Order: sequence, then structure tokens, then C-alpha cells
Amino acid sequence: METKIYKDAFNQATAFIMDNARVLERARFPFEFYNGTKEDVLYQLEAYQNDDGGFGHGIEPDCWLPSSSPMATWAAGQVLIEIGADSNEPIVKAMIEYLINTYDHATGMWDSVLPENNDYPHAPWWHWYEGVQEQWIYNSSVELVAFLIHWSSGNINAERIGWNTIEKAVSYLMSKDEMDKHELNNFQKFIKLIKPDQDIFKQKTKYSLSEVSNKILDLAEQCIDRDVSAWIEGYKPLPLDFIEGSDHPLCERLGSLVQQN
Repeated sequence: METKIYKDAFNQATAFIMDNARVLERARFPFEFYNGTKEDVLYQLEAYQNDDGGFGHGIEPDCWLPSSSPMATWAAGQVLIEIGADSNEPIVKAMIEYLINTYDHATGMWDSVLPENNDYPHAPWWHWYEGVQEQWIYNSSVELVAFLIHWSSGNINAERIGWNTIEKAVSYLMSKDEMDKHELNNFQKFIKLIKPDQDIFKQKTKYSLSEVSNKILDLAEQCIDRDVSAWIEGYKPLPLDFIEGSDHPLCERLGSLVQQN
């Protein structure tokens, strides 16, 4: 009976997505569940890429800025990781060049929010004001730099920017006693992408990948709201914001909270 209910719910969700979602998601969903092709996703993703290699046009639905931004490019990068795109894809090569060209060497980050955001419909958290980067810090820069290293493919500029930023980002992380859930999510995904380069990582940062991973786990455990009765009241950091499967280390730490979520 439980299996039948699950299948019915899944079929209803499938029908809803294929009837109502953007064409990008209508390509992503079959890729994940119905043997859809990477090429279909890439074709739809190209509509969001600009001539400078960055992405815009509302690919992040909370910000409708048509020109390129690091945050929109981060959203596109997540899709490219999802489908296993490699460094030889023209769309990836152009994106890497955009990231190299827009990197702020003074801050060691990319601007999370741009002034141009204010000229187009956007959620309140995407509104630009003087000093707004202090709120965002390494969200989404630490994930963008993981893209750089992941797809650098011998690009010296990409690697130089990448490891310079990683050194600063890890030092920042290891000094923190608390962190916003979104920034933590960025660090979680960063760790997954940087794993093949863990030897260089330790050489550059002086920390092992496991030390940094454990720091992220500790900050995530501290960040999670344990008051189940308050979960319905707003935008809370919840267990499943950090846990991707039943074998995740936080499952043991959080116990019944995971199932309740």
C-alpha cells in the first residue's frame, strides 16, 4: 500500500512538473528519472547564458536580471554539475572565462548581489545596497571557486584564482563559531567538488579535507532549529537542508529530528 501511494504521488508530481515547469526543469526531470539526455538539458540551459559566458534571464527565479551575475552563474553551475557536464563543453568553457573575468581580486570573492538587480523584479534578499557583500561573504563564492577548480582543465588563471580563494575561504570557515545555512550549503557542495584534489587542498590550506568537513558538520548541527513546533513559522534551517541521504553523519547526531523533518 505504501509503495502504491508513493507511485501515485510520484506520478502526480511528474505530471505537474511536465505541465507547469519551465522548459529547463522539463529537461532536468527526465534526466534524473526517465533516462533523459544531458544534451536536452544543455540546450535549454544555453538560453540563460549571455555572450560574456555568464548567466542571467531569471535562471535563479528570485532575480530577473537579464545580464550576467555571479549568483545566476552559480545557479547554472549547479545544473551543469547535476548532469555531469565536463570541461570541454562550450557552455562550461565560456562560464569559466566569465568567472575569471569577474573575480574581485581585492576581496577574493565574486559579488553576490549586483546594483543592477534593483532595476528588475527580485526577492528582498537579492536587493543591492552599499556594503551588502558583508551579509553574503562566501555565499556563493566558495561554490563558484569549486567550479573553477573542477573545470579548470589546466587553465592557469582559473587554478591561480581558485586556490587563492580556497585558502582564504577555508581560513574564514575554520575561524567561525556559527554560520548561515545557505553559506554552509555552499561549503558542503564545495567540499564534494574539491575531493579529487584533496592532496593539493591540504598543501594549500594546511587542513585536511576531513578536518574541514567535520567543521562544516559541527556548524550545521549548531545551525539547525531543534524546536519542531517552530518549523512552520518561517524560513528555518532544518535537518534536510543539510542531509542528502540516510548515511549522512548528521543522521546519527540528530536522531529523530531527521524523521520528523
